Amino acid sequence: MEVTNKAFKAYDVRGVYPTEVNEELAYRVGRIFSAMFAAETVVVGHDIRLSGPALVEALTEGLRHGGTKVIDIGQCGTEMIYFATAHLQADGGIMITASHNPKEYNGMKLVRRGSRPISADTGLKEIGEMAAAQNFAHQLVPGKTLGAVEKLDIMPAYIEHLLSYVDVKALKPMKIVANPGNGGAGPVVKELAKHLPFEFITLNDTPDGSFPNGVPNPLLLPNREATAKVVRESGADLGIAWDGDFDRCFLFDEKAEFIEGYYIVGLLAETFLRKEPGAKIMFDPRLTWNTEEILRRDGGVPVRCKSGHAFMKECMRNNGVLYGGEMSAHHYFRDFSYCDSGMIPWLLVTELLCRTGKTLSQLVGERMAMYPCSGEINRKVEDSAAVLAELGKRYADGEQDHLDGLSVAYDTWRFNVRVSNTEPVMRLNVETKGDKELLAAKTEELLAIIGGEEA
Repeated sequence: MEVTNKAFKAYDVRGVYPTEVNEELAYRVGRIFSAMFAAETVVVGHDIRLSGPALVEALTEGLRHGGTKVIDIGQCGTEMIYFATAHLQADGGIMITASHNPKEYNGMKLVRRGSRPISADTGLKEIGEMAAAQNFAHQLVPGKTLGAVEKLDIMPAYIEHLLSYVDVKALKPMKIVANPGNGGAGPVVKELAKHLPFEFITLNDTPDGSFPNGVPNPLLLPNREATAKVVRESGADLGIAWDGDFDRCFLFDEKAEFIEGYYIVGLLAETFLRKEPGAKIMFDPRLTWNTEEILRRDGGVPVRCKSGHAFMKECMRNNGVLYGGEMSAHHYFRDFSYCDSGMIPWLLVTELLCRTGKTLSQLVGERMAMYPCSGEINRKVEDSAAVLAELGKRYADGEQDHLDGLSVAYDTWRFNVRVSNTEPVMRLNVETKGDKELLAAKTEELLAIIGGEEA
């Protein structure tokens, strides 16, 4: 099998199987990981993709040949690798997943001790270069002894940890539509349901790597209707959908309206500030006004950070942040080893619904009216640097910020344009202070300058 480093991205390994990601690559990553991090114990697992078990087997062999003990937790979600690595005090964890990519893809997410992410800046680039080297077999000294393998069911400990974020006694009966999209969230929801007073109406809850209902990615507009339809028909209080490895969840209110992740960040900030007044709350610079206003009102300390999970996690650790959220539906928690979870957010929201007696539309509707946003708009452009330069000139009279791409703020509206870290596209976000007509006009104006094709 040919091995290249084409699949090594900014935060993870992700490529087409078996041309860019294959068993030989997985084996080599295992050998390199074992040596680079002097790893005595590493947790491994895989999502629902059909190539996952074979890649785990090869990865395990590579780790063992380096003398590393492997703890195999089987089919799981990415956050279960994060949890198990920290909970078991392992030296690292490797998840076989390609997240929300099409079914022909697979890849890896790597963390070291304490579930600290391994990105291009902290070793992933070097791992890729070593794996693709022609003289790979001569680079590494074999382990003194062959590492052992232990199969472990991490689910009970993981479920217990998830439930620690809410007061189960404060929860009241409600009807929830749960759509894992044939990804890995189904078994977790089934286990959580045993401890919760909720009625779950599930659809597409059987893990299936053939993706019979399409790629589990609720950010795609055509994928949202399946959840919304059941919420409408059942009169549910809440709808939840997950991506394939369920490190993100997406919420629908009782009217079956999709709630942008931006407003959930503000909602969870409120929740955590009630628990720990004066806490530090982190958010990305794409959309900020709603979150900033909530923090001013509730006495939170704002911490802005460049978007991307490796940056966010490092920023949280360095600044002692309690909770951090990205508008892309990644939510990070100090007590979850500063990692992102697609289960903790909806549990917190259900507790808030039960405590306040309000519907989700009541909780976020006022905020959405105060700070309407465009939602993220993606465009494929030939020269992103030229586009950013042109926008910088056109809007030179605004308050500019370059923390992540280009942000420009005026009194009544602001925007952010950035180049994606994971895809060849530019991402635009626009927000205003309560003016939907201005939002539409400025969004159209900016898209005319950016040009390119829809992505």
